[in-house]
Amino acid sequence: MRKIAAMLVLGCFVWSFPLHVQAMDLSASSAVLMDAGTGRVLYERNAHEPRMIASITKLMTALVAVESGHSGEEIVTIQPEWTGIEGSSLYLKAGEKYRLETLLYGLLLQSGNDAAESIAGYCGGAVSEFVEQMNQKAESLGMVNSHFSNPSGLTQEQHYSSAYDMALLAQKCLKNELLTKITATRSIALEGKHFTNHNKLLWRYDGCIGLKTGYTEKAGRTLVSAARRDDLTLICVTLNASDDWNDHQKLLDYGFECYSATKAYTAEEVVGFLPVEGSLYPVCPVYAENDCFIATAQGEKLVKTIELDISRLTAPFECDIPVGYAVCTLNGREVCRTKLLTGIKGERDRIENHRPLEYLKNLCRGW
Repeated sequence: MRKIAAMLVLGCFVWSFPLHVQAMDLSASSAVLMDAGTGRVLYERNAHEPRMIASITKLMTALVAVESGHSGEEIVTIQPEWTGIEGSSLYLKAGEKYRLETLLYGLLLQSGNDAAESIAGYCGGAVSEFVEQMNQKAESLGMVNSHFSNPSGLTQEQHYSSAYDMALLAQKCLKNELLTKITATRSIALEGKHFTNHNKLLWRYDGCIGLKTGYTEKAGRTLVSAARRDDLTLICVTLNASDDWNDHQKLLDYGFECYSATKAYTAEEVVGFLPVEGSLYPVCPVYAENDCFIATAQGEKLVKTIELDISRLTAPFECDIPVGYAVCTLNGREVCRTKLLTGIKGERDRIENHRPLEYLKNLCRGW
């Protein structure tokens, strides 16, 4: 693979956390603050330590459900074995019928354990099968310190996760439009039931967009939150935190005060050229497929590189063909990667295809 390095120097790089965050007084046994866009960890405390997680489990339940192929408009008939679950409840009764989306709201806002059982039983065919799908999803997300034994988060052997793993899960949930909408909802009335979100940060913290609270006596208070200001979205996770609301406000304040979103690449931005053989056009512009924002602190340096899968193009070829990646690294660690695509259609060098004005127009695409 050929690499063409294009340096973008933003100043002197400093890796260590600022002194005031190193000394931050938190109640949490484990905590992590993550840049949602890139997964960059901005703060951590025992971030990879497996712990009981209580009802923030329901983020995984919801993610597996919405990716199961079932529509939110499907009608779920409540089965007897899904009712009477201990802990937080929607007080569902056997034989009642609800849209799957209504149950998802009850799951994520009201934290109904019976909603978790109903969603798992319906979407998985059996609760045990659904839990296996939860563990498969955890593995695919790189949640190496996680294992799920039920869809609700009730205390059970071999049911645990870590602050970092839950941040990875939140990052995935925020990419789902329905889950983002539900977890940001303060209150809603659906099918005769009224749900109020347990996440007080939606009222208390400017820019909060969700996600989920949790509590059991053994796990303590657990909380996953996200907040967005301008182009920067931050994810915060605390486990076993007696003062989690204040912990999250402190961590999010630190993130927004010390970091800002730097745009490394702009969607459809031309970032380089490839030589072309067998065509009237000697070069083909290549452009970045997506925007790429990175949380950076003052004085940090980004390095941008182009990784090309090929050294040249041979006509004919189509527009928007993948040819490599635009990559951004920070302190030698990759923090952003987006596909590079061809910016024009390459036609063979024939007289009838000579259209210089069209070529010049296409060549300037994204400028």
